[in-house]
Amino acid sequence: MEKGKNEKLKILSPMSDIIFKLLMGTETGKDILSDFLLAVLKLPPHEYDDITIMNPFLLQEYKGDKLGILDVKLKLKSGKVLNIEVQIDPMPFMESRILFYISKLVTEQIGESDQYDKIKPVISIIITGHTLIADSEKYHHHFRLYDVENRVLLTDSLGIYTLEVPKARNVVDEDEDLDLLNWMKFFDIKSEEDADMLATKSPEMRKATVRLMELSADEKARQLYEARLKEQRDNYAREWGAVHGAKIEIAKKLLKRNRPINEIMEDTGLTYDEIESLQNSII
Repeated sequence: MEKGKNEKLKILSPMSDIIFKLLMGTETGKDILSDFLLAVLKLPPHEYDDITIMNPFLLQEYKGDKLGILDVKLKLKSGKVLNIEVQIDPMPFMESRILFYISKLVTEQIGESDQYDKIKPVISIIITGHTLIADSEKYHHHFRLYDVENRVLLTDSLGIYTLEVPKARNVVDEDEDLDLLNWMKFFDIKSEEDADMLATKSPEMRKATVRLMELSADEKARQLYEARLKEQRDNYAREWGAVHGAKIEIAKKLLKRNRPINEIMEDTGLTYDEIESLQNSII
């Protein structure tokens, strides 16, 4: 797609799962992927000497078929299994989804006749464009199986890392991890100016921003990006519609049992007006 001299390139969001996968879920994107993982996980550098992408994605092979979650699943040199997912909008039951997908990383490693010692450590990285951990101002967290009362770690074979882009926007602490913070700024890129400024921060950021600019100028990548946005909006509306519909059915049952509106609000999350309207329709 050619641009006129005065026409600016519209940058495709790295928070789009299809763009994220084109950036880090391909053989040519392994250098960017390893730089990102080094900033997040703080594992020894030799861990990234041999990365196997277990679900690689090639632009020319994508035919527009509907896809589920476009995650990046990979294995490190030591055998650790990782899954990276980006999520722009809040989803229903997000915490349960996180547990479900990291559990799959464990269970799919062994068959019925295999021994448990075949299970390798698993790590899930979730990057969100919304607030995920409401009780914390920190933009990054590392969750493990930990006894909070006695301060004892059960096992280091499971880890969940969360990265919340909105919380990183106002971070100015000079003691902050600049490598990780730069990656958070990368996921928040909105314009060529943002990309150009970030490219000066480090060689790693320059590689990532150059690749993002290349994808943004690719007509096929742009078409897939737009199609994916529409698909996600439709899925989002359906999921929220199903959840809202279930809440309404619960509210109707509670109204028939003469439960006070304020209690139904607490149980369902519906507004006073919504419940009052349901009450009037039942009567």
